[in-house]
Amino acid sequence: MTENLNPTNVENYLIKNPEFLKSYLSKHGAPDITHKDGSHSEPSSPEIKIKRLPNFTSGRGNSITTSIFKKYVEGNLERIKKTSKDRNQLLSMSEDEVFMELIRDIATELDVNVLCHKILKNVSILTRSDRGSLFLVRGSKGNRYLVSKLFDVTEVSTISESLHTEETEIKVPFGKGIAGFVAESKDTVNIKDAYEDPRFNKDVDLKTGYRTHSILCMPILNYEGEVIGVAQIINKVTGNHEFTKQDEDVFRKYLIFCGIGITNAQLFELSVQEYKRNQLLLNLARGIFEEQTSLERLIQKVMLDSQDMLKCERCTVYLTEESMSKSRFIHLNRALSSIDPHPEEDSNVQAKAKPTSTKDVLFSMAFDLYAKDGGNIRVPSAAEVAKSRNAEIARHVVLKGTPLNVSEIQIDAMFGKIRGFEDDGFKTKNMLCMPIFNNEKKIIGVTLLVNKLNGVPFNENDANIIEAFSIFTGLGIHNCQMYENACRLMAKQTVALEVLSYHATAQQEETDKLMASEFPPGKDIGLYTFEFNDIPLDELETVKCTITMFQEANLLAEFKIPLEVMCRWTLSVKKNYRPVTYHNWRHAFNVTQTMFTILYTGGLIKKFEGLEVLGLLVACLCHDLDHRGTNNAFQVKVASPLAMLYSTSVMEHHHFDHCIMILNSEGNNIFQSLSPAQYRNVIKMLEHAILSTDLALYFKKRGDFQKLVQEGETEYIEPYKKDLLKAMMMTACDVAAITKPWEIQEKVAQLVANEFFEQGDKERTELGETPMAMMDREKKDELPKMQVGFIDAICLPIYKMFAEMNQSLRPLYDGVMDNKKHWQELAEVHEHEDSEPVQRNRSPEQNGLPQKSDSKEHKRKEPEVQFEKKVKIVEPKKTKVCVLL
Repeated sequence: MTENLNPTNVENYLIKNPEFLKSYLSKHGAPDITHKDGSHSEPSSPEIKIKRLPNFTSGRGNSITTSIFKKYVEGNLERIKKTSKDRNQLLSMSEDEVFMELIRDIATELDVNVLCHKILKNVSILTRSDRGSLFLVRGSKGNRYLVSKLFDVTEVSTISESLHTEETEIKVPFGKGIAGFVAESKDTVNIKDAYEDPRFNKDVDLKTGYRTHSILCMPILNYEGEVIGVAQIINKVTGNHEFTKQDEDVFRKYLIFCGIGITNAQLFELSVQEYKRNQLLLNLARGIFEEQTSLERLIQKVMLDSQDMLKCERCTVYLTEESMSKSRFIHLNRALSSIDPHPEEDSNVQAKAKPTSTKDVLFSMAFDLYAKDGGNIRVPSAAEVAKSRNAEIARHVVLKGTPLNVSEIQIDAMFGKIRGFEDDGFKTKNMLCMPIFNNEKKIIGVTLLVNKLNGVPFNENDANIIEAFSIFTGLGIHNCQMYENACRLMAKQTVALEVLSYHATAQQEETDKLMASEFPPGKDIGLYTFEFNDIPLDELETVKCTITMFQEANLLAEFKIPLEVMCRWTLSVKKNYRPVTYHNWRHAFNVTQTMFTILYTGGLIKKFEGLEVLGLLVACLCHDLDHRGTNNAFQVKVASPLAMLYSTSVMEHHHFDHCIMILNSEGNNIFQSLSPAQYRNVIKMLEHAILSTDLALYFKKRGDFQKLVQEGETEYIEPYKKDLLKAMMMTACDVAAITKPWEIQEKVAQLVANEFFEQGDKERTELGETPMAMMDREKKDELPKMQVGFIDAICLPIYKMFAEMNQSLRPLYDGVMDNKKHWQELAEVHEHEDSEPVQRNRSPEQNGLPQKSDSKEHKRKEPEVQFEKKVKIVEPKKTKVCVLL
């Protein structure tokens, strides 16, 4: 009977013996296959049984199965404790009864580990073997191997003693050793003397001290005939330790049922893993919508919520530069297109080219999560990311656009033999890298997992998990960016409404009046001199002088700018300067006049084309549009709409955008006759020139410019060199008040100081903070001393470089040196005042100042009295601080 036992015979037996089936089901059958009246199904044929199978998963059965599943997932499932029969009890039973008992023992087991342990124990009983081992198949079809799930299981050994974890499991490639041969060939191997078989590894016996005599090894197949495992038993305990043909038959028949049980248990295990993964992903989805105000906080929240799912030593998320600058890029393109009169000719706006090498891939930000740090996330610097070897592999993934699983980083052929250590000492053994896509299917980042916690390489299941994680991360980034864009638009709307409520375009009557006026020749009013003084001029005269500069530069004729448009635009620009103490229309006019003088009197006009001259003069006139009398730091501190709209160079970006707004208003576009190419070029020049007035950019570029001057550069033909020259010219013009004659410089310095005091007063009263010294009204007396330091640190280097480059620009350097001398004299006087009070009405000779003529002494008398208390100027960081001069 045993020899003919197979699934078909068992099925036929059950059909022909329904009473046996009823008896079995009444004892061991599940409730969901019992009729309401308590009876059981009695299938009359195999076909009827198959048709009734779907009913087992519907209705009432589903609720019971779901309950069991949830208890199993939550770890609350109570196992039914059944007393297993020992070897002697089983041997006293008939062969059919033994099989049914053993099959019943594994039929309801869903835990793969427990199931495999029972299989080996039962096989040991059936075949009277001493011990056994079970290997399960892992890996993809092209790279399959065996892993030792349980090793050396005896009749009395517990599962904890025999179970191999992922850290301790033995890997056996297909075709290697006895188990590998069986897995590859699907043949049964019965070895009577293991030491005579070359496939046997004697080292195992040497390590364990156990003597292996005979081995019976057989494949475990699923319903499709594929190998899902290999079972191996060792040393028959009876006779001559050799396994017989009958042992092979019993082993084979039992493994048929084992294959079914293992397949079911593995499917159940996958269901549990999928259920847990789905629960984690649902938590991620909730987190995406809980945190959308900050991209950095979102990434950190997603990474922290995913620790249990990732199960690795280190997780890094890299964000590409394009993902962070997308909003600003779109904003600028819209600004350009809004004033372009030929949009149809410029439809294909330059898009960022697809990277062709890893050098083209730039990461703007990275987030590192270390498991050993208890969930702390570190944000590495740009320099660390640039040098990171892991980041280089992430760049490769961005370039290729496909996932990457590196099992052995030190020997992987793709990257050659490289060290697996980062600069921070972290050793990378293996990694799994997955691109993050946005809604446009473009890569915006990379997720990188390094070193599984159990020490084994990442597998296909890990790839599925990280893919889901990357999808949700991409959704979160997209959602966060949409939210940030919405906030930016709201901030922009607030700023626009504020601007429009305060400013207005010049009225037609004003324009007509200006057009009917006579514009004075530039030489008659000193526009070509470095000592030009605007103080005697009234507001209308400054506007006329502005038109004169554009006319005498031949810009109106060369670029076909109608006089009416030029007059209206100039008046509109003037209107859009607020009446603040210093950063007003007068300051913009003086900066423009200095640029005009540097170009024509200083001789730099030869280095520029007409369009560049137009761009520079327009940039100077617009470089402080809508200035509020406060600096960038103040805007950030009060979280103004401007600070929300622009992340860096807050006021400078606003000045540029305001310039674009005026150009876009009706009747103010002085660029209306330019070609599309000229339009693009002049707008880019405007942005570059206005942003260059940020002192932070000046400090970054000054060293490069100094190097060019020292090398004797005179042509400045290359685009980079010319842009560098323009940037330095903008700074030189912006702070040119320090080069004016002392009578002018003294008055301008008081204006600047007063504007800073006004900001300091706001910080003290509105924010409850103590302002920095240069804005503190209580520290007025330090102005001369700080002016000297400011001249040395900021002004002298730039004017000295221009004087060395071109002797025609020497008056700027001489002017700042002369003013430095005056400030030093005042500083020395006030240092003496610390020990001896100064008489308010003392003469210049008594105060230690050099004697001047009566007229000049009279002109300077008022500033001397005002500067008995002085402003302290420290560490200027922005262009607006630079203009303190």
